[in-house]
Amino acid sequence: MAADTAERLFDDRHRARLGALARTDPYLVADELAEPAPAVADALARAEILLTGWGAPALTGRVLAAAPRLRAVVHAAGSVKHHLTEACWERGIAVASAADANALPVAEYTLAAILLANKRVLHSAHRYRELRGRPHDWHAELGRAGNYRRTVGVIGASRTGRRVIALLRPFDLRVLLYDPYVDAAEAGRLGVRAVALDELCAASDIVTVHAPQLPATRHLLGARELALMPDGATLVNTARGSLVDGTALLAELRTGRLHAVLDVTEPELPPPGSPLYDLPNVLLTPHIAGSMGGELHRLADAALDEVERYVNGVPFAGPVRAADLGHSA
Repeated sequence: MAADTAERLFDDRHRARLGALARTDPYLVADELAEPAPAVADALARAEILLTGWGAPALTGRVLAAAPRLRAVVHAAGSVKHHLTEACWERGIAVASAADANALPVAEYTLAAILLANKRVLHSAHRYRELRGRPHDWHAELGRAGNYRRTVGVIGASRTGRRVIALLRPFDLRVLLYDPYVDAAEAGRLGVRAVALDELCAASDIVTVHAPQLPATRHLLGARELALMPDGATLVNTARGSLVDGTALLAELRTGRLHAVLDVTEPELPPPGSPLYDLPNVLLTPHIAGSMGGELHRLADAALDEVERYVNGVPFAGPVRAADLGHSA
Protein backbone atom coordinates (compact mmCIF):
# COMPACT_ATOMS: atom_id res chain seq x y z
CA MET A 1 0.00 0.00 0.00
CA ALA A 2 1.01 3.62 -0.15
CA ALA A 3 3.15 4.74 2.78
CA ASP A 4 0.71 7.47 3.80
CA THR A 5 -2.12 4.90 3.72
CA ALA A 6 -0.24 2.74 6.20
CA GLU A 7 0.38 5.71 8.49
CA ARG A 8 -3.34 6.52 8.58
CA LEU A 9 -4.55 2.93 8.91
CA PHE A 10 -2.25 1.54 11.57
CA ASP A 11 -1.45 2.94 14.97
CA ASP A 12 0.94 1.32 17.45
CA ARG A 13 -1.82 -1.00 18.68
CA HIS A 14 -2.39 -2.37 15.18
CA ARG A 15 1.31 -2.82 14.50
CA ALA A 16 1.77 -4.66 17.79
CA ARG A 17 -1.17 -6.94 16.98
CA LEU A 18 0.20 -7.64 13.51
CA GLY A 19 3.59 -8.44 14.96
CA ALA A 20 1.98 -10.90 17.38
CA LEU A 21 0.01 -12.63 14.63
CA ALA A 22 2.78 -13.24 12.13
CA ARG A 23 6.51 -13.11 11.50
CA THR A 24 6.70 -9.68 9.91
CA ASP A 25 8.18 -6.21 10.06
CA PRO A 26 5.06 -4.17 10.85
CA TYR A 27 6.83 -0.99 9.69
CA LEU A 28 7.86 -2.27 6.26
CA VAL A 29 5.54 -0.78 3.63
CA ALA A 30 5.86 -1.55 -0.08
CA ASP A 31 4.34 0.65 -2.78
CA GLU A 32 6.52 -0.82 -5.56
CA LEU A 33 6.70 -4.54 -6.30
CA ALA A 34 7.77 -4.72 -9.96
CA GLU A 35 11.23 -3.32 -9.06
CA PRO A 36 11.25 -3.71 -5.28
CA ALA A 37 13.85 -2.44 -2.88
CA PRO A 38 16.06 -5.22 -1.43
CA ALA A 39 14.18 -5.35 1.89
CA VAL A 40 10.85 -5.59 0.07
CA ALA A 41 12.16 -8.25 -2.33
CA ASP A 42 13.36 -10.34 0.59
CA ALA A 43 10.03 -9.99 2.41
CA LEU A 44 8.09 -10.80 -0.77
CA ALA A 45 10.08 -13.98 -1.31
CA ARG A 46 9.11 -15.20 2.16
CA ALA A 47 5.56 -13.84 2.36
CA GLU A 48 2.58 -16.13 2.84
CA ILE A 49 0.11 -13.23 3.26
CA LEU A 50 0.07 -9.77 1.73
CA LEU A 51 -1.76 -7.07 3.67
CA THR A 52 -2.79 -4.48 1.08
CA GLY A 53 -4.55 -1.13 1.03
CA TRP A 54 -5.08 2.01 -1.04
CA GLY A 55 -2.16 2.60 -3.36
CA ALA A 56 -1.29 -1.09 -3.67
CA PRO A 57 0.69 -1.94 -6.82
CA ALA A 58 -0.70 -4.55 -9.20
CA LEU A 59 -0.04 -8.16 -8.27
CA THR A 60 1.04 -9.27 -11.72
CA GLY A 61 2.38 -12.64 -12.78
CA ARG A 62 5.89 -11.24 -12.48
CA VAL A 63 5.24 -10.13 -8.89
CA LEU A 64 3.71 -13.48 -8.00
CA ALA A 65 6.73 -15.29 -9.45
CA ALA A 66 8.82 -13.41 -6.90
CA ALA A 67 6.46 -14.55 -4.12
CA PRO A 68 6.43 -18.34 -4.37
CA ARG A 69 5.01 -18.86 -0.87
CA LEU A 70 2.13 -16.39 -1.23
CA ARG A 71 -1.22 -17.96 -0.32
CA ALA A 72 -3.49 -15.08 0.70
CA VAL A 73 -4.16 -11.37 0.18
CA VAL A 74 -6.03 -9.39 2.83
CA HIS A 75 -7.16 -5.98 1.61
CA ALA A 76 -7.69 -3.29 4.25
CA ALA A 77 -10.14 -1.42 2.00
CA GLY A 78 -13.03 -2.16 -0.37
CA SER A 79 -12.57 -3.12 -4.01
CA VAL A 80 -9.66 -5.35 -5.00
CA LYS A 81 -10.06 -4.69 -8.73
CA HIS A 82 -7.30 -2.08 -8.76
CA HIS A 83 -4.48 -4.44 -7.78
CA LEU A 84 -5.58 -8.06 -8.13
CA THR A 85 -4.94 -9.51 -11.58
CA GLU A 86 -6.04 -12.67 -13.35
CA ALA A 87 -2.74 -14.22 -12.30
CA CYS A 88 -3.90 -14.10 -8.65
CA TRP A 89 -7.05 -16.07 -9.39
CA GLU A 90 -5.16 -18.55 -11.59
CA ARG A 91 -2.77 -19.15 -8.70
CA GLY A 92 -5.70 -19.86 -6.38
CA ILE A 93 -4.75 -17.18 -3.88
CA ALA A 94 -7.34 -16.68 -1.14
CA VAL A 95 -8.56 -13.08 -0.95
CA ALA A 96 -10.38 -11.14 1.76
CA SER A 97 -11.51 -7.53 1.86
CA ALA A 98 -12.61 -5.03 4.48
CA ALA A 99 -15.42 -3.88 2.17
CA ASP A 100 -18.06 -4.56 4.82
CA ALA A 101 -16.26 -2.26 7.25
CA ASN A 102 -15.95 0.48 4.62
CA ALA A 103 -19.64 0.19 3.73
CA LEU A 104 -20.72 1.32 7.20
CA PRO A 105 -19.58 4.98 7.08
CA VAL A 106 -20.95 5.29 3.54
CA ALA A 107 -24.31 4.03 4.78
CA GLU A 108 -24.20 6.40 7.75
CA TYR A 109 -23.47 9.36 5.47
CA THR A 110 -26.35 8.26 3.22
CA LEU A 111 -28.76 7.95 6.14
CA ALA A 112 -27.88 11.47 7.28
CA ALA A 113 -28.28 12.77 3.73
CA ILE A 114 -31.72 11.17 3.39
CA LEU A 115 -33.06 12.49 6.67
CA LEU A 116 -31.69 16.00 6.13
CA ALA A 117 -32.85 16.13 2.50
CA ASN A 118 -36.42 15.18 3.37
CA LYS A 119 -36.33 17.81 6.12
CA ARG A 120 -35.13 20.37 3.51
CA VAL A 121 -32.24 21.36 5.74
CA LEU A 122 -29.98 22.67 2.97
CA HIS A 123 -32.77 24.83 1.50
CA SER A 124 -33.76 26.12 4.93
CA ALA A 125 -30.18 27.03 5.83
CA HIS A 126 -29.80 29.04 2.62
CA ARG A 127 -33.13 30.80 3.10
CA TYR A 128 -32.46 31.52 6.79
CA ARG A 129 -29.19 33.17 5.83
CA GLU A 130 -30.96 35.27 3.20
CA LEU A 131 -33.70 36.38 5.60
CA ARG A 132 -31.23 37.55 8.27
CA GLY A 133 -33.69 37.31 11.14
CA ARG A 134 -36.77 38.63 9.33
CA PRO A 135 -40.00 36.86 10.41
CA HIS A 136 -41.05 34.11 8.02
CA ASP A 137 -43.78 31.46 7.74
CA TRP A 138 -41.68 28.32 7.63
CA HIS A 139 -44.72 26.01 7.80
CA ALA A 140 -45.98 27.52 4.57
CA GLU A 141 -42.64 27.25 2.81
CA LEU A 142 -41.83 23.75 4.07
CA GLY A 143 -45.30 22.28 3.81
CA ARG A 144 -44.01 19.10 2.10
CA ALA A 145 -40.91 18.67 4.25
CA GLY A 146 -40.35 15.87 6.74
CA ASN A 147 -39.59 12.17 6.91
CA TYR A 148 -42.98 10.78 7.89
CA ARG A 149 -44.19 8.25 5.30
CA ARG A 150 -41.85 9.45 2.61
CA THR A 151 -40.48 7.01 0.03
CA VAL A 152 -36.81 6.17 -0.39
CA GLY A 153 -35.66 4.33 -3.48
CA VAL A 154 -32.44 2.33 -3.07
CA ILE A 155 -30.62 1.40 -6.26
CA GLY A 156 -28.42 -1.61 -5.61
CA ALA A 157 -28.50 -4.16 -2.79
CA SER A 158 -24.74 -3.93 -2.46
CA ARG A 159 -22.99 -4.06 0.91
CA THR A 160 -23.67 -0.36 1.31
CA GLY A 161 -27.20 -0.60 -0.08
CA ARG A 162 -28.08 -3.29 2.44
CA ARG A 163 -26.54 -1.26 5.27
CA VAL A 164 -28.63 1.73 4.23
CA ILE A 165 -31.77 -0.41 4.20
CA ALA A 166 -30.96 -1.67 7.70
CA LEU A 167 -30.32 1.83 9.02
CA LEU A 168 -33.63 3.07 7.59
CA ARG A 169 -35.72 0.46 9.43
CA PRO A 170 -36.41 2.50 12.60
CA PHE A 171 -37.91 5.37 10.59
CA ASP A 172 -41.43 5.86 9.23
CA LEU A 173 -40.26 5.54 5.65
CA ARG A 174 -41.29 3.32 2.76
CA VAL A 175 -38.28 1.74 1.04
CA LEU A 176 -38.20 0.52 -2.56
CA LEU A 177 -35.32 -1.44 -4.09
CA TYR A 178 -34.10 -1.84 -7.63
CA ASP A 179 -31.53 -4.59 -8.12
CA PRO A 180 -31.72 -7.07 -10.99
CA TYR A 181 -30.06 -9.73 -8.81
CA VAL A 182 -32.64 -9.52 -5.99
CA ASP A 183 -36.01 -11.23 -6.31
CA ALA A 184 -39.22 -10.42 -4.48
CA ALA A 185 -38.59 -13.04 -1.78
CA GLU A 186 -35.15 -11.72 -0.89
CA ALA A 187 -36.44 -8.16 -0.98
CA GLY A 188 -39.13 -9.20 1.48
CA ARG A 189 -36.49 -10.58 3.81
CA LEU A 190 -34.71 -7.22 3.58
CA GLY A 191 -37.99 -5.48 4.47
CA VAL A 192 -38.30 -3.61 1.17
CA ARG A 193 -40.31 -3.94 -2.04
CA ALA A 194 -38.49 -4.84 -5.25
CA VAL A 195 -39.55 -2.71 -8.21
CA ALA A 196 -38.35 -1.82 -11.70
CA LEU A 197 -36.02 1.15 -12.03
CA ASP A 198 -38.65 3.34 -13.72
CA GLU A 199 -41.16 2.71 -10.92
CA LEU A 200 -38.54 3.45 -8.27
CA CYS A 201 -37.61 6.77 -9.88
CA ALA A 202 -41.23 7.82 -10.34
CA ALA A 203 -42.34 6.91 -6.81
CA SER A 204 -39.40 8.04 -4.66
CA ASP A 205 -38.87 11.26 -2.74
CA ILE A 206 -35.24 10.24 -2.36
CA VAL A 207 -33.29 8.11 -4.85
CA THR A 208 -29.99 6.84 -3.44
CA VAL A 209 -27.43 5.06 -5.61
CA HIS A 210 -25.45 2.05 -4.36
CA ALA A 211 -24.79 -0.02 -7.49
CA PRO A 212 -21.25 -1.04 -8.52
CA GLN A 213 -19.33 0.73 -11.25
CA LEU A 214 -19.52 -1.62 -14.25
CA PRO A 215 -19.86 -1.12 -18.00
CA ALA A 216 -23.53 -2.11 -17.65
CA THR A 217 -24.20 0.49 -14.95
CA ARG A 218 -22.65 3.48 -16.70
CA HIS A 219 -25.29 6.26 -16.78
CA LEU A 220 -27.79 3.93 -15.16
CA LEU A 221 -29.63 7.12 -14.29
CA GLY A 222 -29.93 9.12 -17.48
CA ALA A 223 -32.18 11.89 -18.71
CA ARG A 224 -35.24 9.62 -18.94
CA GLU A 225 -34.87 8.21 -15.43
CA LEU A 226 -34.18 11.63 -13.90
CA ALA A 227 -37.23 13.07 -15.65
CA LEU A 228 -39.36 10.40 -13.96
CA MET A 229 -38.38 11.64 -10.49
CA PRO A 230 -41.06 13.81 -8.84
CA ASP A 231 -40.64 17.55 -8.54
CA GLY A 232 -38.67 18.32 -5.38
CA ALA A 233 -37.11 14.85 -5.16
CA THR A 234 -33.48 14.39 -4.13
CA LEU A 235 -30.78 12.25 -5.74
CA VAL A 236 -28.08 10.96 -3.37
CA ASN A 237 -24.96 9.47 -4.94
CA THR A 238 -22.27 7.97 -2.73
CA ALA A 239 -21.35 5.20 -5.19
CA ARG A 240 -19.56 6.36 -8.35
CA GLY A 241 -20.10 9.42 -10.51
CA SER A 242 -20.32 7.35 -13.70
CA LEU A 243 -23.62 5.80 -12.61
CA VAL A 244 -25.37 9.12 -13.27
CA ASP A 245 -25.41 11.05 -16.54
CA GLY A 246 -23.90 14.26 -15.22
CA THR A 247 -25.05 16.39 -18.13
CA ALA A 248 -28.64 15.26 -17.73
CA LEU A 249 -28.50 15.74 -13.96
CA LEU A 250 -27.09 19.24 -14.28
CA ALA A 251 -29.91 20.19 -16.65
CA GLU A 252 -32.46 19.12 -14.02
CA LEU A 253 -30.61 20.81 -11.17
CA ARG A 254 -30.33 24.10 -13.00
CA THR A 255 -34.13 24.29 -13.24
CA GLY A 256 -34.40 23.74 -9.48
CA ARG A 257 -36.80 20.83 -10.06
CA LEU A 258 -34.54 18.29 -8.36
CA HIS A 259 -32.09 18.40 -5.46
CA ALA A 260 -28.87 16.42 -5.13
CA VAL A 261 -26.41 15.23 -2.51
CA LEU A 262 -23.28 14.28 -4.45
CA ASP A 263 -20.25 12.77 -2.77
CA VAL A 264 -19.00 11.49 -6.14
CA THR A 265 -19.09 13.01 -9.61
CA GLU A 266 -17.74 12.41 -13.08
CA PRO A 267 -15.05 13.61 -13.36
CA GLU A 268 -14.13 12.85 -9.77
CA LEU A 269 -13.04 16.46 -9.28
CA PRO A 270 -15.47 18.87 -10.99
CA PRO A 271 -13.68 21.61 -12.95
CA PRO A 272 -13.43 25.04 -11.28
CA GLY A 273 -16.26 26.46 -13.38
CA SER A 274 -18.73 23.68 -12.62
CA PRO A 275 -22.17 24.95 -11.53
CA LEU A 276 -22.26 22.14 -8.96
CA TYR A 277 -20.16 24.30 -6.63
CA ASP A 278 -22.72 27.10 -6.59
CA LEU A 279 -26.18 25.65 -7.12
CA PRO A 280 -28.22 26.14 -3.93
CA ASN A 281 -30.02 22.81 -4.41
CA VAL A 282 -26.77 20.80 -4.44
CA LEU A 283 -24.78 19.52 -1.48
CA LEU A 284 -21.38 18.65 -2.95
CA THR A 285 -18.75 16.85 -0.87
CA PRO A 286 -15.25 15.60 -1.85
CA HIS A 287 -15.73 11.80 -1.74
CA ILE A 288 -15.72 11.66 2.06
CA ALA A 289 -18.56 9.21 2.65
CA GLY A 290 -16.17 6.29 2.93
CA SER A 291 -13.76 5.71 5.77
CA MET A 292 -12.04 8.91 6.91
CA GLY A 293 -9.98 9.88 9.94
CA GLY A 294 -10.55 7.57 12.87
CA GLU A 295 -12.84 5.37 10.75
CA LEU A 296 -9.75 4.07 8.98
CA HIS A 297 -8.89 2.15 12.13
CA ARG A 298 -12.06 0.10 11.60
CA LEU A 299 -10.57 -1.04 8.28
CA ALA A 300 -7.31 -1.96 10.01
CA ASP A 301 -9.18 -3.90 12.71
CA ALA A 302 -11.24 -5.74 10.10
CA ALA A 303 -8.16 -6.64 8.06
CA LEU A 304 -6.25 -7.90 11.09
CA ASP A 305 -9.29 -9.95 12.10
CA GLU A 306 -9.00 -11.66 8.70
CA VAL A 307 -5.27 -12.24 9.17
CA GLU A 308 -6.05 -13.84 12.52
CA ARG A 309 -8.65 -16.08 10.90
CA TYR A 310 -6.12 -17.20 8.33
CA VAL A 311 -3.52 -17.89 11.03
CA ASN A 312 -6.06 -19.98 12.94
CA GLY A 313 -7.23 -21.88 9.87
CA VAL A 314 -10.68 -20.30 9.95
CA PRO A 315 -12.43 -19.18 6.71
CA PHE A 316 -12.40 -15.49 5.93
CA ALA A 317 -15.44 -13.49 7.07
CA GLY A 318 -15.24 -11.25 3.99
CA PRO A 319 -13.98 -13.48 1.17
CA VAL A 320 -13.67 -12.13 -2.36
CA ARG A 321 -14.37 -14.58 -5.17
CA ALA A 322 -13.43 -14.09 -8.80
CA ALA A 323 -16.89 -15.22 -9.92
CA ASP A 324 -18.50 -12.30 -8.07
CA LEU A 325 -16.37 -9.53 -9.56
CA GLY A 326 -18.49 -9.24 -12.70
CA HIS A 327 -21.36 -7.71 -10.74
CA SER A 328 -19.66 -6.21 -7.71
CA ALA A 329 -17.47 -3.20 -6.99
